[in-house]
Amino acid sequence: MREAHPRERTVGVDWYVSVGGRLRDRPEEFRVRELEAFDTEPVDSGADDYPYLVIRATLSGWDTNDFAGRLSDAMGASRERVDWAGTKDKHAVTTQLFSVSDADPADLPEVRGADIEVVGRAGRHLSYGDLAGNAFEITVRDADRPENAAAITDQLRAFAGGDEGRIGVPNVFGHQRFGSRRPVTHEVGLATVRGEWRDAVLAYVGNPYETEPDDTREARAFVDEQAASDDPDWGACLDRMPRKLGYERSMLHRLQERDAGGADGGEPDDWRHALEAVPSNLQRLFVNAAQSYAFNRILSERLDRGLPFHEPVEGDVCCFADTEVDAVRKPDPDRLQRATAERVDVLTRHCERGRAFVTAPLIGTETEFADGEPGEIEREVFDDLGLAPGMFDLPGNFESTGTRRAILVDTEMTVGRDPLTFEFALPSGSYATAVLREYLKTDPTDL
Repeated sequence: MREAHPRERTVGVDWYVSVGGRLRDRPEEFRVRELEAFDTEPVDSGADDYPYLVIRATLSGWDTNDFAGRLSDAMGASRERVDWAGTKDKHAVTTQLFSVSDADPADLPEVRGADIEVVGRAGRHLSYGDLAGNAFEITVRDADRPENAAAITDQLRAFAGGDEGRIGVPNVFGHQRFGSRRPVTHEVGLATVRGEWRDAVLAYVGNPYETEPDDTREARAFVDEQAASDDPDWGACLDRMPRKLGYERSMLHRLQERDAGGADGGEPDDWRHALEAVPSNLQRLFVNAAQSYAFNRILSERLDRGLPFHEPVEGDVCCFADTEVDAVRKPDPDRLQRATAERVDVLTRHCERGRAFVTAPLIGTETEFADGEPGEIEREVFDDLGLAPGMFDLPGNFESTGTRRAILVDTEMTVGRDPLTFEFALPSGSYATAVLREYLKTDPTDL
């Protein structure tokens, strides 16, 4: 193993599996296409029976949330009327589906950097379960050391258990989950789960990062200064906050309305009300990011202890593969089985054949820990973070029952030369950067 980049360690990812040298600082081309698993009816089907218009958008320079907001604004529609199956980062050319309730093709606007195609109509909106996975085409031009790719690929095949043609990497959550340039969503989420609503708001609105523009950093520093005073002036904070930071401004507006307290705290409901100014999916993302950070910590500790990822040890909890998905090996976290002393060999054979996966928890109210050494790791990480399952019984969109997630993601990898290219597919919820980081070994903000 090799120690991860310092910025990755801030989100709980401590190691690279491969020890080979990096290839280059950043990819030049990054293309993502959804593997769609959503049925639609013809676009001329009755809107009463099929009220959701389904579109396919190819986006350049847009992340999913921002595009959804731009689309709804241009249509004069509520942001809550736009749904999708998977969130994509703006530093890529992405192709994905969206559903828009109570919309017609004629309502669709032209959006810069977006090629919008009408797919059809549906009787329900898109949701996370409607995405089978994503196919990636990534090009690294003028690679300094392309010969390293072969050695790294061999190491990743060994990590996956030696299956010829497939590589494996720890199924970590990438930096996008936490904020590519300003990784704070897990800090907001951890404070939220602990019931520290004031800290959650200030982690998002204040808390300047050196990677931000000067005006943004100065505005956040002013927020921190006011929050530490006995009589904070949230109106002045609002005036200083750049207009491009709409979510931060919405929170500050609510603090101004409630005249929330400063250094002594104020009413918790005032701070929760401010945090709820952001869209419901972002509220859920805060808690999801806290769960993801803890998950990354568990995987780092498992690597540190030398426990395998491609097969279980006694005490592990495994899930079986979704047999209805052909394009990728997609874990089904609803089908779980414990690797007891009597079952560990059977589950090992299932993992070898791609029919099962070792898992770790995304903690929530229904989380049950593993046994043996895997369970020991889970409890130690959660205790260190001050988390327990019952703490996720939260109001509104912050509540989470939790789930389990495969700790290994494996895929067939095609590596081309001149230029150096990587083509592979991953199940929904897994990150291409989890694969790419092993090859490039660079600052995650460059991935």
